[in-house]
This record gives sequence, C-alpha cells and structure tokens, in this order.
Amino acid sequence: MTLFEAASINRFQKTRLAPTPSGYLHLGNALSFAVTTALARKTGAKILLRIDDIDRDRVNPLYVQDIFYTLNFLEIPWDEGPRSYAEFEKEWSQRYRLELYQKALQYLREHDEVFACTCSRAQVRSVNPGDIHPGTCRSKQVSLDTPDSAWRLKTERASELMVKTLKDSLVKTSLPAGMTDFVVRKKDGYPSYQLTSLIDDLHFGIDLVVRGQDLWHSTLAQLYLSQKLGADFDKVTFYHHPLIEISGKKLSKSAGDTSIKYLRESGKKPAEIYSELAGMLGKSRQISNWAELAGLVNGN
Repeated sequence: MTLFEAASINRFQKTRLAPTPSGYLHLGNALSFAVTTALARKTGAKILLRIDDIDRDRVNPLYVQDIFYTLNFLEIPWDEGPRSYAEFEKEWSQRYRLELYQKALQYLREHDEVFACTCSRAQVRSVNPGDIHPGTCRSKQVSLDTPDSAWRLKTERASELMVKTLKDSLVKTSLPAGMTDFVVRKKDGYPSYQLTSLIDDLHFGIDLVVRGQDLWHSTLAQLYLSQKLGADFDKVTFYHHPLIEISGKKLSKSAGDTSIKYLRESGKKPAEIYSELAGMLGKSRQISNWAELAGLVNGN
C-alpha cells in the first residue's frame, strides 16, 4: 500500500514540521518534510512549522536560519508558523510557551506522578548499559526541589497504549523498557523533549503526527505521558516513515556531506536531491518534487 492510498480515507485538521536546530538539516529531514507535506495536502491538513529550541545551549542561530533556507530551497510549503529567524525569535520560540510546560509539570507534581533523580547518565549506565533507569531514586524520597535533580515520570510497563495509525487501525502496545521512568524535567530545570513535544502538539491542535521510525519510542512515551496528564493525545493519528541510511547507519546532523546546505552549495538542484532520496529508498528514478518522492513511500 502506498502512502497516498493509506491516507485516502482520512481527513485531518493540522500536522507539523518540527525540526530541532542542533545542526544543519540533512537528507533524512528532507524525506520527513516531503512525506509530511504530501500527507497534509492529501488529507486537507494545515501545516505548522514548529522549531524545537527548548534546549537553548544547543541552539545556534545559523541552524535556525538553515531551516528556512532548506524549506524554501526544497519548495516545502507551510501554512502557520514563522517565516524568518527574526519572526521566530520574536513570536514562535518555545520559550514563549514555558508557562504551558510548567503547568504540566506542576500537575504531575501535585498528582504524585514524578520523583526526583540525582543520578548522572554515567551512574545509570554503570547499572544498566541500555540507559534504562534502575528505579533506585524512587525509594530515596529525594525532594523535588533538590538542586541539580531531574524529574522522572513514574511509569508502569504493563500499562496498555493504543496507537492510531494512518490506515485508521489501532496498534496495541506498551511502554518499552528504554522509556522506564523517563525524564520530564531536566536537571537544568527546563522541560524535556517528551513533555514539550506533547504539550506543543496539544496546544496547536495537531491531529496528525509524522515522524521517523526511530521516534516510535517517543510516540509511546508521549502517549503514556498524555494519559498521566488526562489529555486526549490518543485521538491523534501517527505515521512513522522509513529512515534513510548510509552504510547501514541512520543519518545524523553531524554528517556534513548529507546536509542540504552542503548539497545546495555544491550546486545540487531540488529535483536532484529528491531523485537521490528516491534512490536511497530503492527507487532509482528521476523525481521532480516532494509530492513525487512521497508517492514512493509505503504507508501504514
């Protein structure tokens, strides 16, 4: 089943492009943008551009600007959100939604859904190489006001989660081991990605979330968190698209020669980039635009 066939029975209100400005955008981002845009246009959804900049230590203005360069270069449209770096900083940064995140954290605190954790990542790995929190801090009764402590959500893996897919079917699953007692507030006092992404999607009325297969566990964590917050995130439809790999490895923003900036400055045209992506998906053919590329992706 193609992506468009899978989406043909659905209508949505809004989806989003949600890049993180921690590096220059690469071919994997381009694929995600193309798929999101095609699904939005097929299903009538508006597209929000949401730039996830809550981790201010990692944000570089050059990377934020690169998002606009990349979207415009690849001719990716969006309906809502900033049109420039200046507009983003003035109105759309996640720091303007800190009050929403703090309200969610306060709710979790008041309902005894979180515990303080002073463990370092190295300490967690010394107990479990898979970065799975051993739960030791649950019984320590560390004050949530302890300096340099993270807040972890109290999780139970037996809890049932239902993921609504693009084919309008429900996938029954549970929270994976890697998301045991996941962090909702970091040691610096700022909310975590899992919390801000969920709150933003709820705030902006997102009912279609498109993301890579590598973020499946994040989807489950956010669905679990939404249950704790009493939110209706389970009504959202999710599509997890295939990943682009080179030599068996997922692309990252540190891979400079796969960045759209590098390819653009090397003289590549958008159609050449889309055709290159088609080849990486095992479809060696000439592609003119994002819609044609998305049409090669399988839906589910």
